[in-house]
Amino acid sequence: MFGTVLTKSLRDQVRSFTGWSIGIVVLVVLMVALWPSVRDMPDLETFLANYPEGVKELFGIEAFGTGAGYLNAELFSLMLPAVFLVYSIGRGARLVAGDEQNGTLEVVLSTPVSRVRVLLETAGALVASVAALGGVLLIAALGGDLVTDMHVGVPALATGTLAMVLLGWEHGLLALAVGAATGRRGLAVGVAAGFALLSYILYVAATLVSSLSTWGPISPFHQALHSGPVGAGVPVGYVWMFLGGAVFLGASLPMFGRRDIATA
Repeated sequence: MFGTVLTKSLRDQVRSFTGWSIGIVVLVVLMVALWPSVRDMPDLETFLANYPEGVKELFGIEAFGTGAGYLNAELFSLMLPAVFLVYSIGRGARLVAGDEQNGTLEVVLSTPVSRVRVLLETAGALVASVAALGGVLLIAALGGDLVTDMHVGVPALATGTLAMVLLGWEHGLLALAVGAATGRRGLAVGVAAGFALLSYILYVAATLVSSLSTWGPISPFHQALHSGPVGAGVPVGYVWMFLGGAVFLGASLPMFGRRDIATA
């Protein structure tokens, strides 16, 4: 029956998803709780003026005195991207390659289920879990916005959350694709993490070095974080992140379909 692999994959993620959800709520609560102190800080504008221009642009520090600017600088520019990347890459690498190394994938494939369906449904489970983690983030951020009067609003927080989800999808699907194509969980983590690191370095370099600025838009981090993401609307870069994940998954389908599956 359609959805069996999807259901199994989602069920296997419940425990880890719960832990990551609690971690995100705690992180958001701690950072939002500091907002009143930052907002009421005397001479805040003078303090921020001392930062280099490149750093201001990279972390959105110029708008630090607003609720949206504070969230961008303290949460959405580094900490939350790291959380979503670690979660997504780890889950993506485990869903196929991890099951193969544990010997459970062979059992699934011994049933009347095609390999294409297995990969697509595990990808669906990954996409759903990352989206659900985004839902947890959005609810926590909205609660903080209401309690501390940050005046950010639902649309701005929703677009910021969407950027985190898309960043997670792209890198998580890359890890899933490498794992499905090779059967090696460690390699899947390494490739996806390396891709994330190089993308972030390019984003930072393109922001700080004017001669590299034309290369910035090809970085997923630029696509997710440039001019926001909280309050930046829905830039075209979001489409490229979605398409990037789909391309990674599509490229792995034929390789997974003809590859010998290792036995435990």
